[in-house]
Amino acid sequence: MQMNGRVVVVSGGTQGLGKEIACTFARADAEGIVITGRNRTNGMKAVDEIEQLGSKALFLETDLTREEDCRSIIPKTLERFGAVHGLVNAAGTTLRGSIEDISLADWDYTFALNVRAPFMLIQDAAEGMRSHGLGGSIVNILSNCVHGGPVELCAYSSAKGALAVLTKNSAHALRHYGIRVNGINMGWTLTDNEDALQRKLIGENWLEESEQKQPFGRILRPTDIASLTLYLLSDLSSLMTGSLIDYDQHVHGCQ
Repeated sequence: MQMNGRVVVVSGGTQGLGKEIACTFARADAEGIVITGRNRTNGMKAVDEIEQLGSKALFLETDLTREEDCRSIIPKTLERFGAVHGLVNAAGTTLRGSIEDISLADWDYTFALNVRAPFMLIQDAAEGMRSHGLGGSIVNILSNCVHGGPVELCAYSSAKGALAVLTKNSAHALRHYGIRVNGINMGWTLTDNEDALQRKLIGENWLEESEQKQPFGRILRPTDIASLTLYLLSDLSSLMTGSLIDYDQHVHGCQ
């Protein structure tokens, strides 16, 4: 699973899962990696880490709820590297709220970041891939919440469900250009943000207690998701498109 000579854009690549995905591409010899985020300090630290692994890196300070910021990412990628071969939509928000109490503002913000931004990035990346006749691969980071989700994640689950349909629809539309689009329905994953949240909700020993209850004895790590993302962008999955992969140790629909 190598990325030799390829240029990949990773939204939300300045921290957490997105940064792990970007670093995994660097270890696989990607030529150029573009990461986006709102925090310049985190972005420049991530650039240093990626470049130490051997890839060229570019940080773009962007607010993905703003159309002009989204529309600037692929043109700046092409300006710097001359091509785009891959896109990973890893940025997202998990604002909490049920159908009974979530505000319209939180609903709109969640959809702007989790659906509208990937929509624009897919549009622009596909145009860049078509114009160079390169084909390419796009991976959307989804969630097992596409199957319905917990009550307190109403907007998040709905947005990921919409992104799942967008994944299949765009895969169908773009396949004749050699552009593949797949999605990962990731299960419970240990990130810095998740750790901070669960410490507040459950307590300091939340991880040990929670992992003892899991079928395989642990929850997912960012490296798990990053490895699958690398596979979906590599030539090993060259005939795979429109797939939504449940990366979760629970089998949905079974009790």
